[in-house]
Amino acid sequence: MTRLENPNIIVRVATVDDQHYGKTITDEMEASAKARGTGIAKRSPEYVQHKMEEGKAVIALTDKGEWVGFCYVEAWGHEKFVANSGLIVNPAFRGHGVAKAIKHKVFQLSREKYPDAKIFGLTTGLAVMKINSELGYEPVTYSELTDDEEFWKGCRSCVNFDVLTSKNRKNCLCTAMLYDPVEKAKEAEEKAKREAEHYNVASQPQVMVAANGTIQHPQRKRKFSNNFKLFERWLRFKRFVLLKSGKEKEGGSGGGAAAASKKRFFLFNFL
Repeated sequence: MTRLENPNIIVRVATVDDQHYGKTITDEMEASAKARGTGIAKRSPEYVQHKMEEGKAVIALTDKGEWVGFCYVEAWGHEKFVANSGLIVNPAFRGHGVAKAIKHKVFQLSREKYPDAKIFGLTTGLAVMKINSELGYEPVTYSELTDDEEFWKGCRSCVNFDVLTSKNRKNCLCTAMLYDPVEKAKEAEEKAKREAEHYNVASQPQVMVAANGTIQHPQRKRKFSNNFKLFERWLRFKRFVLLKSGKEKEGGSGGGAAAASKKRFFLFNFL
């Protein structure tokens, strides 16, 4: 069990004894999606209860039994991919780190049940993206996610489904994020190697000299977590372009050839 700063809230793996919260959870999922103007794969109380029975869900409760939050694990593509889906927090308890605690717990549960699977998510929420980043997720293209048709059918209930289909399922307002255990293992190995060589003089950063005599220093991969503000601006721009594109299709040619040319430039370079 995980306790938050609020000692009255406990985050733990859900069990069959929690099944009576099923309808409360799914009702809040639907209400929250409507309030945000987005959509999520609609789930029935029975589906959520089944996840609890399987031990593939995380629930947050007060010590008095009041429901606080929920999330579940779902496997796709013959268990090669795993998604932590349906994250929801009771409005009365938002802003107190509940979502973060649930995300960390369900991530741990996913790694335990599917240690070799890639864990992914689609979200429009910057707060969720920050939490994912802390867990080791990186933004990726949609092509790196599961091709399981059952997963993508869940997007049909989203208000932005037309955007997804118009982009041939290659892009949408959601940001795709992925945790690849193989890549993380490689990173850990490289880090251990660098630390082992730290006190070796010969392990100083290499300097490459080009044919023209220019000194070139090896470039390090920029960390997503260190560039989140830049990524946040990019998300706002992406939303502007995709939504504007849809409105122009509805309203006609709009700003003429020059505007269309400019839009194609941005779509090519940023999408």
